[in-house]
Amino acid sequence: MDFERNDHLHDASEPPQPPQFSGYGAPPPLPREPRKSSVFRIFWRIIFVLSIMANIGLLFLLLIFGAVFVVGQGGPFIEEVVRQGPAANKIAMITVHGIIDGRMSGDVYQQLKQARQDDNVKGLIVQVNSPGGTISASDQIYQEIRKFRAEKNKPVIAFMQGVAASGGYYTSVACDKIVAEPTAITGSIGVISWFMVVQELLEEKLGVLPVTVKSGRKKDWPSSFKAPTEEQLQYIREKLIAPAIKRFTDVVAEGRTGSLTPADVNELAEEAEIYVAQEALNEKLIDKVGYLDDAVSLVNSLAGISKSQVVRYRKPFSLSDFLRSRQASLPKLDRNTLYELGTPQVLYLWSAY
Repeated sequence: MDFERNDHLHDASEPPQPPQFSGYGAPPPLPREPRKSSVFRIFWRIIFVLSIMANIGLLFLLLIFGAVFVVGQGGPFIEEVVRQGPAANKIAMITVHGIIDGRMSGDVYQQLKQARQDDNVKGLIVQVNSPGGTISASDQIYQEIRKFRAEKNKPVIAFMQGVAASGGYYTSVACDKIVAEPTAITGSIGVISWFMVVQELLEEKLGVLPVTVKSGRKKDWPSSFKAPTEEQLQYIREKLIAPAIKRFTDVVAEGRTGSLTPADVNELAEEAEIYVAQEALNEKLIDKVGYLDDAVSLVNSLAGISKSQVVRYRKPFSLSDFLRSRQASLPKLDRNTLYELGTPQVLYLWSAY
């Protein structure tokens, strides 16, 4: 029995072929690839949007930090109200806090400059909480306060808190009057110098023998590479200590004219003693024991005003200052550090350690 041949039949093992379009009628639909999941597409779109937002946020933060960095570079201090009152009668508080060095001297200069440019400022309160510091920085602050008094002819009161000794007292006597809290420590009219001798460490522990070549016998007096002789110590006393204490006593005698004579000051400097507030008042080193309100009342009285607005100059946040403080906290041993350790540091500093 014959069977007709069907050309459209094909082997089941072969893949099915798409039907051929003969040119008549509409073409048959082509098979479509499976569509991607809509959930998958939405997920990637969310990721894309979030990445854009993150980049925009990062750029925004960089702009903010850049602006803060620029503003912190010597920009004006922020004025913060401490006591409410008429803005036309301001009493500006200048802060001298911590170890007195060149950086603090620069900050005080900027604060005084800002107060000098404000016609509403009727007087100053120099808030001192410092054990002192370098001779040059203490003297710079002293001179800037006296310059303000001479140019503006406005009262300036020192207000002592915590510790206001040595260089802290040195800067205070530049003011018209001195008020100290009952627990404040002041005095210490004197000079201190120190340096480190590392001879034993280098020679016996590390096996290092320092060699110094100099042009004169006293060129390296004293040296951190060998213990000083009595002649060398006397040399330091005459060349560094004596002129520094003479300057200190002269400044105090001038600042406390009417309360202390030069002989009184020299007597106080012989022991370089510290005093709590009441003792300092008895020794006539200060004018009054009291608190901030007492200092404000005294400034108002000297300025001839009944009420005032007390403001404090606060340094704005600076990214550069933050980075410098972080770097300063990291110990490092370089030429500058070795120089500071080996060179006598002559300071108006009350050393409690």
